[in-house]
Amino acid sequence: MTDIYRIRAAAARARGRVRRTPLLSSAALDARAGRRVWVKAECLQVTGSFKARGAWAAVSAMETAALARGVLAFSSGNHAQGVAWAAAAHGAPAVILMPRDAPGVKIEGTRALGAEVVLYDRLTEDRAALGAAIAEARGMTLIPPYDHPEVIAGQGTTGLEIAADAAEAGIDAAEVLVCCGGGGLASGIALALSAEAPTFRVRTAEPEGFDDMARSLASGGWETNAAPTGSICDAILTPRPGEMTFPILQDLAGAGLAVSDEEALRAMSLAFAHLHVVLEPGGAVALAAALFRGDDLAAGDVIAVASGGNVEARLFVEAIMRYPA
Repeated sequence: MTDIYRIRAAAARARGRVRRTPLLSSAALDARAGRRVWVKAECLQVTGSFKARGAWAAVSAMETAALARGVLAFSSGNHAQGVAWAAAAHGAPAVILMPRDAPGVKIEGTRALGAEVVLYDRLTEDRAALGAAIAEARGMTLIPPYDHPEVIAGQGTTGLEIAADAAEAGIDAAEVLVCCGGGGLASGIALALSAEAPTFRVRTAEPEGFDDMARSLASGGWETNAAPTGSICDAILTPRPGEMTFPILQDLAGAGLAVSDEEALRAMSLAFAHLHVVLEPGGAVALAAALFRGDDLAAGDVIAVASGGNVEARLFVEAIMRYPA
């Protein structure tokens, strides 16, 4: 079970390893949104996304014997790089199963961090079966991308920083928009804020057509996506909400939001122009929701978590060229 004590413990273990990322703002973004918009820049995190937090929390909590046998993870890229980085820092072998259609920058980034990358076809192959076979053969420990108490705790350290920085900035209440796939980041932040900033409310942000968390929050049960692919927001495409994460968000989060791929690209361009940061599409959906879903938000401050910046140059240039700020 993840609670505020586990999140605080994860923060203590991560000190000096995981970056404390800034809370950024821009008068130009405020004017576009019609409210104060703050951006938690996890795109500046180690390995380029918030996933480093959960990976460090999980790996740093392992026993020595288990570390020696190594870790295994499934990921389209950001969790892959986070686990590879954390494993290397602990001297542990890492095997990462990645879909063949994952962005090349993420595949190569994972290999560069020392992990063994095993590619699979997400449409025809069962990654769980592949992973189970490797884990059994090598005695490795699986670190899932979101349904893991230490992973949720590690992501929750983002919420501790949001609460502290918001207090310093004089933000008394806010809606906190979080890019959401399986819900590890959103649920961790929601748990942290419920203890440290209870007047703040988490809202999930997802791509249109892949808003399984928003639909699940609306229906009260686990909803699934019709297809595994079909959006440029590869980092947050999951088949359904997590078994651990959904109940947390059902208890603590507001209604979910969804944005189009085009709006994610526009948010990438605006973030570069006005905050001088690089976002990937999946890492930009929360900012897109802050900028383009104002009618669905409460009045006042909004904090958008920019969850990652691992984007291929071609796609980033396309966003800037198609949607100049």
